[in-house]
Amino acid sequence: MVAAVIYSVDHSNQILISRRPDHLHQGGLWEFPGGKVETDELPEQALGRELREELGIQVTQAQPYLQVSHDYSDKQVLLDIWQVNGFSGQPRGMEGQDCRWVALSELLGSDSGYAFPAANQAILDKLATEL
Repeated sequence: MVAAVIYSVDHSNQILISRRPDHLHQGGLWEFPGGKVETDELPEQALGRELREELGIQVTQAQPYLQVSHDYSDKQVLLDIWQVNGFSGQPRGMEGQDCRWVALSELLGSDSGYAFPAANQAILDKLATEL
């Protein structure tokens, strides 16, 4: 699976997050947008495809950020996380999901109100070092 830490292009130190649909695994929680890597698809290609399908944006600048392996009680996930610093288009929930730009300081606060899947904790920890 691929996921993206998408920084606002206006350099306002905000990151885009989206809410997982209730019917999916870890539904109702916030996440860093992304999805599955298809057979014979490179992670960077999957990232571009998923963000186009999910958010309606075209990635113009991305670089590897972090890899996370996490075991849930019902499944194991390997996340290939990319930092996206450039894109064209206006991000929107193409699949009906709520999307929000959130200030890094607000996202990481202990009372942020944004609950994430456990696999995302390593991403949040790395983002905390950037404050």
